[in-house]
Amino acid sequence: MIRNLIRGIITLLLGAVGFYLNYILFSLGFLKTLGWDGSPVWTYAIMSILFGIIGFLVAPFSIRSFLALMRWMDARLTRVPTNDLMGGAIGGIIGLIIASLFGNSFVSIKFFGPLLAVLLSLFLGYLGLTIGMKRKEDVLSFLNFFPRFRDRGDKADKGDKNKDGKAGRSQESVSYKILDTSVIIDGRIADIVKTGFLEGVLLIPSFVLEELRHIADSSDLLKRNRGRRGLDILNQISKETVIKVHIHEQDFDDINEVDSKLVRLGQVLGSPLLTNDYNLNKVAELQGVKVLNINELANALKPIVLPGEEMLVQVMKEGKEPGQGVAYLDDGTMIVVDMGRRFMGQNVVVLVTSVLQTAAGRMIFAKPKATLEKKPMGLRSTDEVNAIG
Repeated sequence: MIRNLIRGIITLLLGAVGFYLNYILFSLGFLKTLGWDGSPVWTYAIMSILFGIIGFLVAPFSIRSFLALMRWMDARLTRVPTNDLMGGAIGGIIGLIIASLFGNSFVSIKFFGPLLAVLLSLFLGYLGLTIGMKRKEDVLSFLNFFPRFRDRGDKADKGDKNKDGKAGRSQESVSYKILDTSVIIDGRIADIVKTGFLEGVLLIPSFVLEELRHIADSSDLLKRNRGRRGLDILNQISKETVIKVHIHEQDFDDINEVDSKLVRLGQVLGSPLLTNDYNLNKVAELQGVKVLNINELANALKPIVLPGEEMLVQVMKEGKEPGQGVAYLDDGTMIVVDMGRRFMGQNVVVLVTSVLQTAAGRMIFAKPKATLEKKPMGLRSTDEVNAIG
């Protein structure tokens, strides 16, 4: 029933378009140049009926296209942050107000004046929407100049403090964590999300998704596997109920590199980057963007080992220096065992001598306890010397 009603409305609208088009053609004298000298009533009827028939035929396709457009817009808008929607709405309203002020000057133009006014409204409305979404921080901060909005913000903050006992934050000031490509492919972020230590919203930029897609479609087998692993990790994270995941559609067309886009996005949103890329970490810190490095978190969670502690390890391979052996802890920490080559493939108790913290991780130096307990022949302890003396 509703579809038939919409189809009738479209038919009437197209008939009205035909009627108006015939009026323009008569006013311009176009039909007279074609040799039409009869009554214009028949031409009005013919044009209205012709365009009405066209509208009746194209109505089903128009309805399907309109519904598909609504579904597409709904899918896109649900993934757009609230700040973007508010900034875009305010910018669009301002653009339409400016268009209405300028549109009055076009109405007096004969025939094409109303059409120019409509085109101007569409252009300025879209321009205001785009600028409002890109400069949403400036648009929303402008509202703080009005006492009513400022007082409401203060009351909301006080109410949140009284309710939760914490510094209140409004619904819009969500704590975002921006994910880069390397930390998604790494996969440890999924385990961290399960623990519930992360709060706020995980933000996945659209250009990071595009880079993952290119990697997953690569002809190189290793890159393709890495890209598919990253997409699987994202799918796993999105199904977790512990934390929300949003796709951020904002892109920076003037920047080509993904790392530079991530730094710019961190500056725009004032949000930290989640990464394990050492170079991105340093560049972001230089530009004032906070970084949450997964590798630093992993190093901080490794068990603390102090010099003098005993450990049972298995020597796996030779070290770089002569006589050295190398063992590993369960978390992957490397242990360099001095004079441990002789214990290759064996479990041996070692005594930690020193611990070295590097940018790549933690390294432990140790010696086999058995060699320390044996004293070289010909040497005596201090007590033995005193007893003889």
